[in-house]
Amino acid sequence: CGCESMSATKEDSNSMDDEEAASGLVDSGSVSSGKSSKIASICPRSYVLRRRLTYAGVMALFMLAALLVTVDQGARQSDLMNGLSSEGKIVGGSETGPLTVTTWNIAAINNNPFEYWITYDEDPRYEELMVGVQFFLEEPGKNDVAVMDVFSPQKFEELKTLMAEVGWPDVSDYWEAELKHRKIVSEFMKDPLLGSKRLISMPDRVTNTINVVDSDEPVCRPTVINMYSEDLSNLDTWFDKWITFMFEDSVRIPISETESEETVPYKMLQPISKAKYPDITEDEAARSLPIQTLCGAIFDAILVHMMNTIVEPPVWQGLKKKMVENLNKQKVPHTVEILKRSYSGSDIIALQEVSSSFVITAQHEFADHYHVVPPSEIDASRDQNSILLLSKARFPNGATSEITDLVHKSFPEGVKVPVATGDILAVTAMDASGNDYVIASFHGDTNGLATIPVVDAILQTMASTNFLANHKLIFGMDANTYQHGEPGKKQDVLEFASHFVSKGLSSCWGDRPNPENYTTFNARTYLQPQLNKACKSSEKREKGDVNPKDFILFANEQFEVVLTLKDNTGDKKYIEDMAFPTLNFPSDHGILSTVLKERE
Repeated sequence: CGCESMSATKEDSNSMDDEEAASGLVDSGSVSSGKSSKIASICPRSYVLRRRLTYAGVMALFMLAALLVTVDQGARQSDLMNGLSSEGKIVGGSETGPLTVTTWNIAAINNNPFEYWITYDEDPRYEELMVGVQFFLEEPGKNDVAVMDVFSPQKFEELKTLMAEVGWPDVSDYWEAELKHRKIVSEFMKDPLLGSKRLISMPDRVTNTINVVDSDEPVCRPTVINMYSEDLSNLDTWFDKWITFMFEDSVRIPISETESEETVPYKMLQPISKAKYPDITEDEAARSLPIQTLCGAIFDAILVHMMNTIVEPPVWQGLKKKMVENLNKQKVPHTVEILKRSYSGSDIIALQEVSSSFVITAQHEFADHYHVVPPSEIDASRDQNSILLLSKARFPNGATSEITDLVHKSFPEGVKVPVATGDILAVTAMDASGNDYVIASFHGDTNGLATIPVVDAILQTMASTNFLANHKLIFGMDANTYQHGEPGKKQDVLEFASHFVSKGLSSCWGDRPNPENYTTFNARTYLQPQLNKACKSSEKREKGDVNPKDFILFANEQFEVVLTLKDNTGDKKYIEDMAFPTLNFPSDHGILSTVLKERE
């Protein structure tokens, strides 16, 4: 406006002066002095233009103020979610102010690097390989050869001799009548009865990966679907290593927290009971040890044959080596690094599916700034535990007591809740300002059916225990809820939300979470024993586990959410419609982090 007024012609100016004089809006004395002329050269003499200029100035100031507020809020939010100081050292939360809570199911180590589709942008050969496996098993064509063309009669005879030497009954008749003439894909790999009889999955589960005493590295059966790292470029090489592993190699395995024993892998196999698996015949049950061993050998032989048929051995073995290194061997270091880099500003970190070895690592890596709190009763068999990291700045004394046992005792009498040892950790803690908390971490069962009972049990424990009555609840969990639940079979996410709201709780996603706000995106490949659960490359989104599973709960009357983020990259970013884990993000669950402030 000012520029336009100063460029107006003299005629225009005289015209405007006449209009203003006529309306009585011009001070006629103000244009007679030299001083007034200087002022007029800066400020327009037109009242209308001066008003416009004033309005524009006010609006500019308002917009500048709004911009500064936005920048300040963004900086505050960035500070709240930023876990590192300028030196890159762990901050470890704050004594007062908003409460930053993070929860993450870090996922137990998967011994089969090929089991789930991963995002492997670094090497397109991964996708080509996995699609090749898919087509080999879905459209085998001429590749659907007889079992004996892959697992030769000579190999059977050698295996038969070894099984006889350990006192197992002969299964030559079963080989001849039931196995050797079957087609490897349509009649063996895809036979539903072999699956329901557990003749393939049982020996695989027992011998796939064996944790041994005094070693961080497990012992692996020579097969495609585990971390076995030696050469499997042909069937003869594979078979020599396979029979040596099964019948000769000695391993020392833990049998309790304090005891171990020396054994050979074939001795670890268990008979298959008809009472438990009714599809198995009486004869198969009676001879289940040698039959499952034979079926397991055929299964592994088919996998090796298939991989070497699809691509050259160095290709798939090279891909596998890199995946094993990133997804398995480096899983714990990657997990620690992500927590340090992106979430070390949290006051509370709830972790699920944590191994006992990770607990030891965390106690070392986070010792300066966090109390690492595992459950008093560690799950030694599954080795999947819920733990807490409590900021030493916010909670100087750490956990003041564990109340997990009280929570278990609060389940309704006579009701079986599907929770295992280590799934729940609940503790009390006092913050630096003297506020008392109940803080919990929980890993729900696969179908989420334990989630509501566990929430109720924690609330019941708090309500019925005098010294907990005034505690504030913070609860991080893998709720294992689903976008589309099934009553009595899978926990629906909106049903879960309706329930916790009825109990006076809210969540990091509000009172009514968006069912399409997913925190998992994983799908099984064809390189695992349960082919009925495999997803084609084009069906990962449609048939995979893509669900809103992870939550942070709190009392609605006590806290409100400032902001919440989810992350499947390790960099506080979530890429929608991306299958994970990836080589850089080692879990099949996203991370949630939320900033809470106390209600006035």
